Amino acid sequence: MSRSPVRVSRRCGKRPIRVSFEFFPPKTDEAEEALWDSIHRLAPLGPDFVSVTYGAGGSTRERTQSTVTRLVRETALQPAAHLTCVGASRDEVDAVVRDYAAAGVNHIVALRGDPPGGVGAAYAPHPQGYQSTADLVRGIRDVAPFDVFVSAYPEKHPESPSLDHDLDVLQAKVDAGATRAITQFFFDNDVYFRFLDKVRARGIDIPIVPGVVPVQNFKQTAGFAARCGASVPNWLAERFEGLENDPATRRLIAAAVAAEQVIDLLDRGVRDFHFYTMNRADLVYAICHLLGMRPQAAEEGAEAGEDASASLPLAANG
Repeated sequence: MSRSPVRVSRRCGKRPIRVSFEFFPPKTDEAEEALWDSIHRLAPLGPDFVSVTYGAGGSTRERTQSTVTRLVRETALQPAAHLTCVGASRDEVDAVVRDYAAAGVNHIVALRGDPPGGVGAAYAPHPQGYQSTADLVRGIRDVAPFDVFVSAYPEKHPESPSLDHDLDVLQAKVDAGATRAITQFFFDNDVYFRFLDKVRARGIDIPIVPGVVPVQNFKQTAGFAARCGASVPNWLAERFEGLENDPATRRLIAAAVAAEQVIDLLDRGVRDFHFYTMNRADLVYAICHLLGMRPQAAEEGAEAGEDASASLPLAANG
């Protein structure tokens, strides 16, 4: 009998997996505590970076900066501060960039940003501001040699006339100095791979990191997906059907759905994952465990234990 090939995910503990986590700045003391509980839970997994979002119209600028600078002061994590073109002049944006450089921040996620009315509202650039994300990327790089990450849209930006136009925009951002792109979340992995093929056909060779959102609340996720142009497959709606008043089962289904998605991405060659955590660590931590990631402190302790007991033949196998 022939043996089935071993899936990459079955031996993923031996493969280099890189993850990053996205958080949003808290509005209340209770939310602040929940955010830092999540950060401390996920930090031992050793993410490449953690990003902190920027509210519509730049509405959370001070809270974003406060969270980012606290990450620099109190953790060993590499924060990536979101920064947008909306509602600020070039001088104001450049001042924020200089503050980040002075604080020791090395990564910025450059975005056009949503207008104050949120997703779907009409966008108008600030008259003295950066006119596009590509302009913003170039401006950031003129201030300091940041790694600048940008967005990518496998299913087309909701305001874009076509996917080809989106690819033109991505190319402009790369030409301006972007070093990595993080995708809008998606639920059909084929969508990501078709998009990746188009990106590579354009000669764009920066990493295109898939954005993954564990479905903490299906109704909320579906509503946000509709506003940002991400499709929700019928099969996904069916899995959560009838669970509106059953949060325990919802969490189990959410974990299974996310696990299926990331394991399929892994088996198809993906090694970098960006998780939209919604400031909750439980599902993301479980998914990272499935990817073979373990807390670094625990690994270091285990290695030290192995070294200390090397002369005891049965200790490691007991």
